Amino acid sequence: MLTMPAELPAHGSVRLRPFEARDVDMVRDLATDPYVPLTGTLVADASAEQALDWIDRQYARLADGRGYSFCVADAGDDRALGQAGLSLAVAATGRATAGYGVAPRERGRGVAAQALRALTAFAWSLPVIHRVELYVEPWNVASVRTAERAGYAREGVLLSHQEIGGRRVDMALYATVRAVWAPWGSNPQPTDDTSAQVADVIVGPWAGSSAPAAADEDVAS
Repeated sequence: MLTMPAELPAHGSVRLRPFEARDVDMVRDLATDPYVPLTGTLVADASAEQALDWIDRQYARLADGRGYSFCVADAGDDRALGQAGLSLAVAATGRATAGYGVAPRERGRGVAAQALRALTAFAWSLPVIHRVELYVEPWNVASVRTAERAGYAREGVLLSHQEIGGRRVDMALYATVRAVWAPWGSNPQPTDDTSAQVADVIVGPWAGSSAPAAADEDVAS
């Protein structure tokens, strides 16, 4: 069983905290993104009850040791902005998978990149983790930029990697490793959001976007 860190991850204007029932409106906003129902179990246009059920499932990740699911919150007023997750399904190999989703009404101001930096820094607090991966559909240029801003490097394209919306899709693999990212990550990088708002939805565990390699690793389940 995992537990939330005593010191919550943060970067810039965002912090990562446990989900609460008051975050239901943000989850419902996230569920309006047409990409979300294709890639996880947060249903399209979720009702308040369905959104609360989804929040409950985020705690289950800790209980069964599969990973961490954080609410991305504004560091000033603590309002919910999105979700960030770190899957530890293959942690025994030294690897983790990161992902996030930002609610549509909160996009366009660098939330995704800041959340990803906070999440990655948190990953290095886990001694077993030496590498963190992201999977991005190649057409999503804005998400590629977000990954690169957070210190991730492109390693290649995985052909016909997984199914999304009933079709097989390729995935670009981005990754960072402890030895490279740790010193870089302590030096904040530019966060200007000149790219499309789709940058705030990326592949990763339980983030309301695409699932990673394993079919049972739904990002919004």
